[in-house]
Amino acid sequence: YFITVCTHNWKHYFGEIKEGVITLTKIGKYLVEELEEASQHHPYIEVIQYVVMPNHFHAIVEVSENNNTDVAGHVPTSEERILNRLNGRKPLLSTFIGSVKSSVTKYANSMNLKFKWQSRYHDHLIRGVKDCNKISEYIENNILNWEKDCFY
Repeated sequence: YFITVCTHNWKHYFGEIKEGVITLTKIGKYLVEELEEASQHHPYIEVIQYVVMPNHFHAIVEVSENNNTDVAGHVPTSEERILNRLNGRKPLLSTFIGSVKSSVTKYANSMNLKFKWQSRYHDHLIRGVKDCNKISEYIENNILNWEKDCFY
């Protein structure tokens, strides 16, 4: 998936970009740690690539539902996963994003820093190599193209 998660009212909580370089705030640095350590806390998630911008972040995230085992080590079938979702269990991507948002918010609160996320996020299922390459290039160049960014 290609995900975009924004701060409330696109406020620059994560840092500032000058001359093509981002200087991260404490909250921005903490977010980087959360993204880099994602698979340690969420074995079904791998953050392939990301960029933290002043008021949002983008990431390519691989979700492996095969690691979603229950306490007995049973891997749910696709039918069981559908039933779990119909019974109100959150999909793994939503769970991961909620966890990141919660962790960053708790960190900001513990440091007495003002901070708030937008309530939702955007995700796009990556469809093939061409789509992935285009998104990867976008992430790679996002800081350099900040002044053209819709969140600028």
